[in-house]
Amino acid sequence: MLTKIRGWQPFDGESLLDDVGAVLDDVVPAKEASGDHDMRLRSHLMQLVAIAIAAEAGQKDSEAERLIERARRLRTEAMPGEHLQAVGHLRRMAWAVNELHERLGAIKCLREAA
Repeated sequence: MLTKIRGWQPFDGESLLDDVGAVLDDVVPAKEASGDHDMRLRSHLMQLVAIAIAAEAGQKDSEAERLIERARRLRTEAMPGEHLQAVGHLRRMAWAVNELHERLGAIKCLREAA
């Protein structure tokens, strides 16, 4: 229990939007930054899924359920080694983060996004 408490990070919607924007920008993310973007987006997906599950969003809203499943699937996929394929994967994760964040706000599971 103590390990979970020490590892807990408060929800930071501003950081989430910054990370999504950095990956979805018109400029292709640098190859050197791919690992960092991957780690941060996976963390956002994990946190949003945890929030959705705690709020029982998937049981209340079919769109939220679809987005939760998509987030889980993307989180388990390995990032490709080839740079342009990795960018495509990062952008799919960023869209998933953005859409789940917006949906959770729309159904009142997040105050920040509402």
